[in-house]
Amino acid sequence: MAFTNAHLVIDFGTGNLRAAVVSVDGSVLGVAREDIPYIRDDRYADSIYFDPQVLWELILDLAATALKQAGSVHILAITATSQREGIVVLDAGGKPIIGMPNIDHRGREWEHLIGDKEVVYRLTGRYPGSLFSAFKLIGLREGRKEWWQQLETFLSISDWVEYMFCGVEHYEHSQASETLLYDVEQRTWSETLCTLFSFPVSSLPPLVGSGTVLGTIRRPLAEALSINPEAQVVAGGADTQLAVLSTRAQAGDLVVVSGTTTPIIKLSAAYELDEQQRTWTGRYIDADSYMVEANAGVTGLNYQRLKKIFYPNEGYDVIENELRSLTDFQCVASLGSLVADEKKPLIKGGFIFNTPVNHELSRAGLVWATLWDIACSIFENYKTLVSISPNEQPYIWTCGGGMESRLLRQFIANLTGKEIRIRDNYRHASVIGGMMCCNTALGIAGEQTDVYERLQPAVGEQPTQWYNRWKEHRELLKKIF
Repeated sequence: MAFTNAHLVIDFGTGNLRAAVVSVDGSVLGVAREDIPYIRDDRYADSIYFDPQVLWELILDLAATALKQAGSVHILAITATSQREGIVVLDAGGKPIIGMPNIDHRGREWEHLIGDKEVVYRLTGRYPGSLFSAFKLIGLREGRKEWWQQLETFLSISDWVEYMFCGVEHYEHSQASETLLYDVEQRTWSETLCTLFSFPVSSLPPLVGSGTVLGTIRRPLAEALSINPEAQVVAGGADTQLAVLSTRAQAGDLVVVSGTTTPIIKLSAAYELDEQQRTWTGRYIDADSYMVEANAGVTGLNYQRLKKIFYPNEGYDVIENELRSLTDFQCVASLGSLVADEKKPLIKGGFIFNTPVNHELSRAGLVWATLWDIACSIFENYKTLVSISPNEQPYIWTCGGGMESRLLRQFIANLTGKEIRIRDNYRHASVIGGMMCCNTALGIAGEQTDVYERLQPAVGEQPTQWYNRWKEHRELLKKIF
């Protein structure tokens, strides 16, 4: 029986967990997914966590399912990618105590403890807030002493998954960028930042580069999953960085990653900061590159949830067909996306249309407005980003499941005036990036296709008119709320 050489990639997102088996040439052979079971922590105003042991059992179940789907495969390597800012706390024996996802804000109450925010931004490339890992640790220290006292170290979620597979504690650089304890330009843990956050440097794990071979899979796990006992465990990285990697963008390129949120990324060879502190600058996958980033916030998640309401039993092809039939602008949406130039986020939103309700208003019109809201939010952040780090390329790469809509891609092309490029593996961008990390680590030259689709911007005044209308309605909502 012929076996296909492949890798096992664990993708721990914000909303769901995936295990994927991917051949060395990029073919996705098996995928299994489940929603992540979060637990509300009532000791804080805005906090959720997960039980690492429950998630580990789920990871093994999903891996077994994906391997069964894949058929006859020879697993060469295992890696992980995960949401940024999420961490898992370990005790002195290496046992996981608590997992805190990116959407855990248990540290918000103590943000005021960090007085010199300018120093934090200069060293970390991001304005400090409860989103980031260091504030989760402060919240744990102040509100959950029974867990804090057990803390020996902590790992990013993807690094923890790899640790569970091979037993090697480590922290990959793109993930370390999200902790507020890491000097992004110097590529090392920062004693200055650890002092600011009152966190012991001695508790920080060793830093490793993406693509580092950490060791072989633990033998009991290899036996339980019936995979190659010599499979190598490889350091992956943050999901956004691996998604960007899947596009094969180069330094100077700009990439829109559309998932639960939508980061707009510029790959740069220099450590670029924004004097107004609106953008983030973090480490990319390689040792010499940075990502300058603006983020449109929750976008793809809005689209997914509205699809369940308006098109619960239909595929995206049905939506696109109905959208193409629209001949006029039926309504305007503003659904809580972020704009880098705004001092405060828009915390309430909705659809605005003329009254009485026009008989032509349809579910397609509401979804159309949702996609236009996403595109305009991306464009607003794009303008901020290129004011700091200009986009000199005539194109923009896109990836992520949120790019399922061809109309959304066309909207982005029309607003930016740039050609939109997308590869056929865009739905599994982070997983493909993980596969590429494994190939690099093992010296495998994968035979990936270089084919991609291009969308050219449309010519005309209509996009500008629609954009101005969206801006006017967003300003109206800001004044109301």
